Amino acid sequence: MSAGILPTVELQMTLLLFFALAGYLLASRINQSAVVGEILLGLIVGPSVLGLITYTEFVQAIAGLGAVILMFVIGFEFKIKDLTNVNYGILGIIGIIVPWIGGYFVSLAFGFNHESALFIGTALTATSIAITANVLKEMCLLDTEFAKAIIGTAVIDDILSLLALSITADIASGSFSIESLAFIIIKQVGFLIIIAVIGLFVISKMIVRMDRSPIAKKYPEFVFIFAVMIAFLFAALSEFIGISAIIGAFIAGVSFNGINLIHSRDIAEGAEYLYIIFASIFFVSLGILVDLTALTGPVLLFIAVITVLAIITKVIGCGIPARILGYSKRDSLAIGFGMSPRGEVAMIVALLGLNLSLIGQDIYTSIVVMSILTTVITPIVFRNWLFKKEVAECRLE
Repeated sequence: MSAGILPTVELQMTLLLFFALAGYLLASRINQSAVVGEILLGLIVGPSVLGLITYTEFVQAIAGLGAVILMFVIGFEFKIKDLTNVNYGILGIIGIIVPWIGGYFVSLAFGFNHESALFIGTALTATSIAITANVLKEMCLLDTEFAKAIIGTAVIDDILSLLALSITADIASGSFSIESLAFIIIKQVGFLIIIAVIGLFVISKMIVRMDRSPIAKKYPEFVFIFAVMIAFLFAALSEFIGISAIIGAFIAGVSFNGINLIHSRDIAEGAEYLYIIFASIFFVSLGILVDLTALTGPVLLFIAVITVLAIITKVIGCGIPARILGYSKRDSLAIGFGMSPRGEVAMIVALLGLNLSLIGQDIYTSIVVMSILTTVITPIVFRNWLFKKEVAECRLE
């Protein structure tokens, strides 16, 4: 890397962290989650308004690291048994089917062709685990039953969303078959089981042995570096298999939960410091992605419709089944709204559709803006309606 490039990268990092701090100040002024403040600030400083920073490859890379680290940290709040609940599978499957069907038929009603409608429906199936998990963490609600249901269902939902993306891409290209679908399902589910078993029964025991070794006594940070390396390795392997990288990082965090260290620095505590920096940049980047200058009257109407549809289909697809399965009315609503943020997963779907020339810039922008809006609406609903009292108590702790 030449000396001329270094200041550019350093300046981008400075601006990203400055805007992250400004996002906190904005969130404080409007009494909202830091996530909301960071996304709104990103939108303001991005191409849509001030144009101070754009979504460069560097920003994209740092934001990707932020999402991975965020889910690694969130994983420490859960145990494997929290993710194997049959109810979560039921919620995840219904929570995929309802938005996919709704998005497909509404898109056809707006005059889009079959392939574009399929991609829009697929984008509506997604759930951004990172967004909801961060909001729940901020509100001190991660240890609740409904929060575990949201995260467990969202993990399944994310896998199913990417499966839906594979199916949609195959249908659009004319190469879809039952055999290819079965292979994708077996490959992805099998992979998650394998890395979970390796993390729990191999890597965790290796970490304990490392902690008791002379090198850990001399270098307490040794084990932490190893754990973070494994988290990124699991993330990389997940992406290679066709699953979102954040799922692999999440499984790593879950695998390392409860490890008793004697000589080494606490893994979860160390990861928290990485999370503070990189997750903030991730949320700012979601706002930077939006270019409001591409919007027209018809596109704005479509965005409004699919945003409402995106929320309603998750509340219906996940909230109603949750109520039937025995969750309280408030927890069922929380599960429905908690599954609503589309975030980076829907953006990945939109980007693939754009690159394959199956959707135009108008649909791409619509999906990105819808993703931002659902991301912003969920923490507002949680903080100002469903869990207003809990938020106040959390602030006092």
